Amino acid sequence: MSKELKLYVHRLYEYDYNTGTIKRKNKICPRCGSFMAFHKWPVPRWHCGKCGHTEFVREAKR
Repeated sequence: MSKELKLYVHRLYEYDYNTGTIKRKNKICPRCGSFMAFHKWPVPRWHCGKCGHTEFVREAKR
């Protein structure tokens, strides 16, 4: 496995060494099943670049 691929995989997944499980860092798109990207500006949201699905993040009311 190349070094670039290893670095890319570490951006998508995190490994829990205590339990030995692998977990995705980003959400999965409910429409197409690919990874979604989180954008902070101008409005916090999750966006799928493949199908264009967007989920806006609501801030917790205090």
